Amino acid sequence: MDYKSAGVDTDSHKLALDKVKDKIRRTFGKRVVGDVGHFGGLYEVPGDPGRVLVATTDGLGTKVHLLARLGYHDRVGRDLVNHCLNDIGVMGATPLFFLDYIAGASLKPSILAPLLDGFAQACLDEHVSMIGGETAEMPGVYEPGCYDVAGFLVGIVARTDILDGRDIQPGDCILGFPSNGLHTNGYSLATRALFDAGGLTTASSMPDGAGTVGDALAATHLSYRRELDALRSLARGFAHITGGGLVENVPRILPVGCDAVFRRNSWDIPSIFPLIQESGDVDPVEMDRVFNMGLGMVAVLPQTSLADAGKNLRRNDLPYRVVGEVVPGTREARIIDE
Repeated sequence: MDYKSAGVDTDSHKLALDKVKDKIRRTFGKRVVGDVGHFGGLYEVPGDPGRVLVATTDGLGTKVHLLARLGYHDRVGRDLVNHCLNDIGVMGATPLFFLDYIAGASLKPSILAPLLDGFAQACLDEHVSMIGGETAEMPGVYEPGCYDVAGFLVGIVARTDILDGRDIQPGDCILGFPSNGLHTNGYSLATRALFDAGGLTTASSMPDGAGTVGDALAATHLSYRRELDALRSLARGFAHITGGGLVENVPRILPVGCDAVFRRNSWDIPSIFPLIQESGDVDPVEMDRVFNMGLGMVAVLPQTSLADAGKNLRRNDLPYRVVGEVVPGTREARIIDE
C-alpha cells in the first residue's frame, strides 16, 4: 500500500506546481521577498523595508474527518493553529493574527460552536489575534455531517532575522524534536492501512498498551514555538516536518552543495508508525516520504553552538536529540539505518 493507492498523488501535485511556478513568480511585486517553496510567504511591510510579513495557510486533510467521527471538534483548531505557527516560526517570525475557514453540508451549533471555540482557545493560548473568518454551508458539495477547515496566519520578522537556511554548511549538526504521532499529515494512507487492510478500529488497543488507535491518530499537532524561541539566535535554519517527511521538507532549507544525513536509530519512533507499516505492508521508503516518523521539527546549527543549544533546551525542559549532520551534496536529505 502507498499514498497514491490511498487516493493521494503527491507526485502529480508537484508536477502541477512545477508547470505554473514561473507564472506564479510573475505575480510577485517588488515587495515580495524570496521565492516559491518557503514554509511561509514573505512580503515587505509597506513603508518599512526593514520588516517583513510572513504568511501561511493550511488545512488538516483527512484528519478533520477522523476528529469529526470521534466527536473531537474542539481539537481541530488546536491542530491547525499549531501547524501554522510552526510554518511561520521556522522563518523566524512572531505571529500576529489568524483567520479560519469552515465549510460543510450543515454546520449545526453542536458542531460549529466547539469548532470556533477550539480555534479561539488555541489563539488565546498562543497570544495570537483571531480577527476573522468565513463559514460556508454547501449541501451537495459536502456529504451530510462532513466539514472541512483551513487556517491563515500572518506574522512579522525583521528582514535581518529571516531564517531560510542560506548559511547552512557541511559540518553543521542537526537537532530533532519529537512528534507525538502523525500530527496532521498522511491520514489517508494511515486509515487505509489500519482500518481497511489491518482490520483495526479506533477502539483497538495500541500494541504498546498506550491507549487506543483512535487516541494515537487524534493526538494534537505539537507547537514548537518554545523550541524555536530557545534556538533562534543559534540556528542557521529550521524545518517543519509535515507531509513529505524529512526527505522532502529538509531540502527546502538546504543551500546548494549541502545534503542532510539522518541516523534513524538516534530518535524514538512512536508506535503508531510501525503499526501503520505492518498493517498496510507499506514500504519503508514510502513511510519516510509520507510521515514525520517521530520528528516534528529539526534545527540546523554549527557544531560550535551545540553546547549552548543544549543548555537553552534543557533549561526549558525541552526534549531533543542530535539526529544527523550536514554533508557535501546536492540538496537532498536521506535517512540511514545505523
